[in-house]
Amino acid sequence: MKNLFEPVKRSENEFIDELLSCKSKSLRIEHIISQGHISPPDFWYDQSEFEFVAVLQGRAKLQFLNNKILELNRGDWVFIPAHEKHRVIYTSSEEPCIWLAVFGDE
Repeated sequence: MKNLFEPVKRSENEFIDELLSCKSKSLRIEHIISQGHISPPDFWYDQSEFEFVAVLQGRAKLQFLNNKILELNRGDWVFIPAHEKHRVIYTSSEEPCIWLAVFGDE
């Protein structure tokens, strides 16, 4: 048994723990802890799989290629279709941003 809110030591690197991966079903679930981490300048995620992402704690901002910005707070979630370009432009640091992300084929 694991706890998604278990304290994590402050780190320069974002923490990503793959919770489940079903290669035959093309499904992956990740537990991500961001502490002020953002996407590198001029970097856009362009994933071949969909992403369902929920903020369990903290805050984050996602930017999409059309310049739409979503502000996510505790409990907020978004479904991102495959190949919808997006990036992370903010994550809270004093209160770590804890994400639950589900990836898969449509």
